[in-house]
Formats: sequence, structure tokens, C-alpha cells
Amino acid sequence: MVRNTKKQADDGKKPVISFYTKDKMLCPVCRKPFAREEMLSGGGRMIAGNLTDELHRIFEPSAKYGTVYPLIYAVGACPVCHTALLWNDFKTLSEHDADAIMDDQDERQKAVSTVFPHYNLSRDRTLFDGAAMYYLALLTYEKTSPTFSPTIKKAIISLRLAWLCGDLQALAPGYNYDYMQQVFYRKALFLYQQALEYETGRVESIAGISNFGPDIDKNYGYDGVVYLSGLLEYKYGQREDITLRLKKLDEYKRAIARVFGLGKSSKSKPGPLLEHSRNLYDNLTKELKEASDIDLDEDAAE
Repeated sequence: MVRNTKKQADDGKKPVISFYTKDKMLCPVCRKPFAREEMLSGGGRMIAGNLTDELHRIFEPSAKYGTVYPLIYAVGACPVCHTALLWNDFKTLSEHDADAIMDDQDERQKAVSTVFPHYNLSRDRTLFDGAAMYYLALLTYEKTSPTFSPTIKKAIISLRLAWLCGDLQALAPGYNYDYMQQVFYRKALFLYQQALEYETGRVESIAGISNFGPDIDKNYGYDGVVYLSGLLEYKYGQREDITLRLKKLDEYKRAIARVFGLGKSSKSKPGPLLEHSRNLYDNLTKELKEASDIDLDEDAAE
């Protein structure tokens, strides 16, 4: 079913942002078909704004459509068994993984309802429903095998969830979405770093994902994963154990330096990534130097 967007516009109804594709999606878990909703492009719906240091594209509100959230249309969720995945993964999920996901249906639905109560998978998605779908996806990928590259997918989903919770906090303050945003940022920090460890240790390949995002507008590749691992450590990493923090920051400073070395001689490196990497490198250098200066002052005082 495809919406008649022209008729709705002529009738003076709310401007249409999304549509349902003609072909339905078949859920690989419960084997039930469900409607696939996608965002319409063009017409001034998406007005690209700034790119944040987290490589998140901000979209400016328009007079006709208001604020739009393209990110929420990148995942799908079955309204029958509450399985949620990145759209392309619905066609490649193994039977073994499907069984594990089906067995976890009640727990998955209960967990998401605790954070996003009364979410609805059968209506035109809202920001609230979209965030719930991402949380469903995070829990769905928990049940998939290493060959499905779940860790890097969960990392990207967690980071997007943090962004969406920030959007919800702006729209509805007082419902603890700011707290949930910090939870998902820390989850993303852990998963991004774990994905790199698994890749280097040959535990789980990240090659199973075609687009590293982290947003939907551009693929920043493996270097983007390295950058985000360092950035998230710098912004959201633990601060109780300062020695451990400084050790990690120094490790990521060296990793970011390697990104610079490659980027200066390669035109294939995205410019914004190099710019943000340089800023991160400077911030890491500054914090490490300040810590070193404090140690020197303490030694001199003794």
C-alpha cells in the first residue's frame, strides 16, 4: 500500500513525511508479513544542517514539514513478534538466530515497554516509536550469532539511540530521556571498543556491515569506528580511575594520529572526519598535558 500523498496535500491535511512500500516485508522470525514504512525524499523535507563531532547530521526544521527525524526510518520492526533489525538484515537472518529471537520475544517486549511505554508498531512511526524500534533492534541483535557482526551493529544502534533520546528530551523534558541518553552513550562506548577488540582478535569480523555510518547520510568506514571509539572515551568514559583514563586517552591519541597520517596522503578520506579527528587529537593532547603538569607540580611540592 502506497499513500496517496497528492490527495492528502490537496485536502489540506498534515504534510506527508513517509509512505508504505508496495511490497511488504516478511519477518524471518514469525514468518508474518508487515508493512514497510520509508521516508519520502525531496520537497524540502530534509534540510541538512551541521555535522556534530559525533558524526551526527542535524536536520533543520522547515516551514511546511517542521522537524523531521530521518534516522527513525532506517530500522524495521515486526508488529507481531517485535523483532527489529536494520532493513537489509531481514533478508539474511539465519534460521538458528530466528529461533533464538523468537524465544526472547516476551523479554524483549517487556524491556522496551519499561523504557518506552505504550509504543506502537502498527501506526505511522513517531519519534517515540522510532526510538522504541531502535531499542528493540539493540535487544534483537543480542540474540544473533557472531557471523552476523552484531557488535558493531549494536554499537551504531546504541549511538543512534542516544541521539534519539536527546531529541525526545528536547520535546518532552521531565521524562528522564536525558538519563537514558547517557546510558546509551556509555553502551555505545563499550560496544564500539569491543567491536574493535573483536576485529583485531579475530573473534568477530565487522565486515558483515556495509555501511558504518554512524548516521544515515554518509559512511565514514573503519576510520570512523576508530575515531568514535576515541571520542566516546573522551566524552563519556569513566573518570573514577584517572590513571586508567589517561592510559586509554593516550592509546586513542596514538590511534587518531595514525588516522592523520593516512588522511594527509589519501583523497579517499572524508574531509569532515579528518577535521573532527584533528580536534579530538588536540583535546586529547590538552588533557594529557594538563595531567602531566599536575603531576610535575605535585612532585615539585614534595
